[in-house]
Amino acid sequence: MEERYDPQKVELKWQRYWAEKNLFKTEADPSKKKFYCLEMFPYPSGKIHMGHVRNYAIGDVIARYKKMRGFNVIHPMGWDAFGMPAENAAIKEGVHPAKWTYENIAYMKTQLNRMGLSYDWEREVTTCSPEYYKWNQWFFLKMYEKGLAYRKSSFVNWCPSCTTVLANEQVIDDRCWRCDTLVVQKELEQWFLKITHYAEDLLRACDELKGWPEKVVLMQKNWIGKSEGLEADFRIDGTDESIRIFTTRADTLFGATFVCLAPTHTLSEKLVADKEALKKIKEQYGKEDEKIGLFTGHYAVNPVNDEKIPIYVANFVLMEYGTGAIMSVPAHDQRDFEFAKKYNLQIKVVITPEQQTNPPLPPFAKGGRGGITNSEIEAAFEDDGILIDSSSFSRLRSDVARIEIAKFLEKKRLGKRVINYKLRDWGISRQRYWGTPIPIIYCDRCGVVPVPGNDLPVILPEDVKFTGTGGSPLLESEKFLNVSCPKCKGKARRETDTMDTFVDSSWYFIAYCFGKGKINFKSEIRNPKSEIGYWMPVDQYIGGVEHAVLHLLYSRFFTKVIKDLGIMDFNEPFINLLTQGMVCKETLKCPEHGWLFPEDVKDDKCIKCGQIVERGRTEKMSKSKKNVIDPDHLINKYGSDTSRLFSLFAAPPERDLEWSDQGVDGAYRFLNRIWGIVFKFRNSEFRIRNIETENTIPQSALRNPLLRKTHQTIKRVTNDIEREYHFNTAIAALMELVNEISSFEPKTDDDWKTFRYSIEILLLLLSPFSPHIAEELWEAIGNKSSVSEQRWPVWDEKIAKEEEIELVVQVNGKVRSKLMIPATLSDDEVKQKALGEPKIKEIIGDKAIKKVFVVKGKLVNIVIGD
Repeated sequence: MEERYDPQKVELKWQRYWAEKNLFKTEADPSKKKFYCLEMFPYPSGKIHMGHVRNYAIGDVIARYKKMRGFNVIHPMGWDAFGMPAENAAIKEGVHPAKWTYENIAYMKTQLNRMGLSYDWEREVTTCSPEYYKWNQWFFLKMYEKGLAYRKSSFVNWCPSCTTVLANEQVIDDRCWRCDTLVVQKELEQWFLKITHYAEDLLRACDELKGWPEKVVLMQKNWIGKSEGLEADFRIDGTDESIRIFTTRADTLFGATFVCLAPTHTLSEKLVADKEALKKIKEQYGKEDEKIGLFTGHYAVNPVNDEKIPIYVANFVLMEYGTGAIMSVPAHDQRDFEFAKKYNLQIKVVITPEQQTNPPLPPFAKGGRGGITNSEIEAAFEDDGILIDSSSFSRLRSDVARIEIAKFLEKKRLGKRVINYKLRDWGISRQRYWGTPIPIIYCDRCGVVPVPGNDLPVILPEDVKFTGTGGSPLLESEKFLNVSCPKCKGKARRETDTMDTFVDSSWYFIAYCFGKGKINFKSEIRNPKSEIGYWMPVDQYIGGVEHAVLHLLYSRFFTKVIKDLGIMDFNEPFINLLTQGMVCKETLKCPEHGWLFPEDVKDDKCIKCGQIVERGRTEKMSKSKKNVIDPDHLINKYGSDTSRLFSLFAAPPERDLEWSDQGVDGAYRFLNRIWGIVFKFRNSEFRIRNIETENTIPQSALRNPLLRKTHQTIKRVTNDIEREYHFNTAIAALMELVNEISSFEPKTDDDWKTFRYSIEILLLLLSPFSPHIAEELWEAIGNKSSVSEQRWPVWDEKIAKEEEIELVVQVNGKVRSKLMIPATLSDDEVKQKALGEPKIKEIIGDKAIKKVFVVKGKLVNIVIGD
């Protein structure tokens, strides 16, 4: 053992050892209880960042801990490898997306191995490999057979810069989530997956997600958006046609003053004579920032009072929700109110707050009742209340009126009660190259023809040109495009759209169950010895909260589809979900050079120009603001054990981590301190003396403070890991134990045995957090097998229990109370215990405390004034 701790040398040594021994390879074993630990797999962008380091360190601690607890642990890793960055690289740099992707994977895999992560690389998956995306296509065909995959013409979110369709979830504030370009609406033939078929199942199962953060479950529920309401028919005046609207507020029907249609509604084309104006409003379809309307020139008849009200086409009405038509009640809906203000439409009050019935006018209005002008109302009153100006339904509470008005319209056969969902079917068509080809063929004679299952995978061709303009590059590949029809053998062409890359990540966690290159879902159908049946569901899933809607919802959907195919029998993919916080750092800005990397600043000055640097707020690390730390630089300087330890100690996993260079130095010093303790005693009796089991602890050693602290530490670390993975407090407990070990001076044989035992326990407890140094020191004290293969220690409650003494508490010299306290408390802690005793607090009351005397181990005397 060397005197100086050299993390590079130590870590590379043990990484080689783990690889040679294949220590983290896992096989299904029905005789063992399994534990599936999984971190969300990365996109191979080129290099890992500190967010990855934190995410994967969290997962690795859990996996190593569970393995030491005797679980059969599966801990895999792979690559979410399809996506536009690879295609953009092909356009800018002239390198094929496959070459760019696989080179990045190779480098990032080296980085992950350098972190010392306990992955079973024999289960690695890469979503851009034909062996993987073949099963994307297989699932698509199975869904197509069941009517869950279908094609329709639809207005879609179109990014002009990326020249592709975006899912609704990929549009943030009307802009593309990737490049921030303003999104427009474009009508295209698209392929959809019918996720709405599972809307109620997805919603109901949210209540089963007991191991998920409440905020994530709520986000799932809100996105599914179940609403109970009424469909009512508004007859178009002068015609035999009606507009069917959906509303959740039947109590406001008497306040409807206009009807709005979605621009894509079939009646919009019929009713609007100015097709150019309709085309313009279609371009703004679905945008909420500006409400745009177009009067059709027609009127609808309100079914509850026969009033004629104007029909508008409005950009904010969505065809995908409800019926694509709404009644507008500006007095009781703020969006309708703003629209009515803009187009000077009637505003009619029909709900008043429940406590205010005389006069029956809500406080938001300044004018009279019914038909209030735009200048007489300040805002919509959207709450429930008491109905007014609503015929026989007046004076009913809103909740009662909703039921009664629905019954009234059902009796007249002008409406019915229904359930709707905000969730819309998942449009998966993308006009890009680097994705899974959709396995569909178009034949002039046979129409839409699915690719036969035996012909899968449909391989992405390599003879494509990347220009960055136009539609899919696959259109330029004659070899790919032109095929024979599987039915009639005549000329046909392939679908050139590829699948949304979220399809790739919607089932990858199941693919790991097979092992590398062995994915075969056909063999799993109703198989009692199924690999999936043994390993799934995932016991602990770890990733960022930014995936709370997109990825998690799609994964839950795919799980239900795969279950219905008879492949597995569980309903939800992830039992427990941990959404780790972000890694944050202060920003640095130079007046001349803008954002600066940390290494560009010395003594608060820009090294480029010498100007004083402005230190900004602490925020999420990002390349754009250069407030980043390169994991390679960190590991090369301190080692991966220090990097892991700091990221785990600096904050609880669910909280944001604020970067601190001093914190990293502190973690490094802590590991050096442990190294120094072992080095100091490497040749002493400590190396050969060992407590093999608790039964060998000498009776004389049972009251040893170090032994007690050691068992207390086992208890604390174990409970902190089990209790919501509070690694920061677990590491703090290890630091306290090191303090105790450092101050302990072994003299007798029993002391040496206790000392040795405490060191061994320290290394076992440390090993999930900083595994390399734990391995090295475990070997240095004479152990032959890997620390990773040891069992997690168990504390003895009798030994861990603090020795207690009876404390007498006096007030002005008179005994007022007695209490039992730990014998090891400091004078200040004893004083606080005494002052906190309820009986003593009552005696003191509001009197001033003049003095507190502590006689160690015996009594406390509190002197108070009159």
